[in-house]
Amino acid sequence: MPLVHISLRAGKPAAYREKIADSVYRAMWETLNVPEGDKFIVITEHTDANFYYDNSFDITRSDDLVYIQVTLFDTRATEQKKLLFRRIAELLSESPGIRLEDVFVNLLESARENWSVGKGVAQFADGDGGHPALQPPPTPQG
Repeated sequence: MPLVHISLRAGKPAAYREKIADSVYRAMWETLNVPEGDKFIVITEHTDANFYYDNSFDITRSDDLVYIQVTLFDTRATEQKKLLFRRIAELLSESPGIRLEDVFVNLLESARENWSVGKGVAQFADGDGGHPALQPPPTPQG
């Protein structure tokens, strides 16, 4: 049940922003097993005066930089996170064509009891809330 915040400079067309959202969702679906239709993404555009970056970490960034912050349950393994980072960058380079250097991703992990996805209820506080991604894997029949 990730919640994604995407920030970029203002001025890109709606189709460009939609491709970003679709690529990020696809990366989560492929690497974190986020279910079909579990797409909660907010895109915020910023004026030049309100969008800062530099070239630290030996990465030359451009004005096409995209900040992606994903808030998710604190249940993912480090390897899954690394796969997510890689897959987001790959997919964004394919569509809408963002340079790998311009993909900045940050994960915020949160305990399940810190989520209410509607109706004022902590759906995941006492279990999985019926969420398909949180169901235990089937046991092999033998």
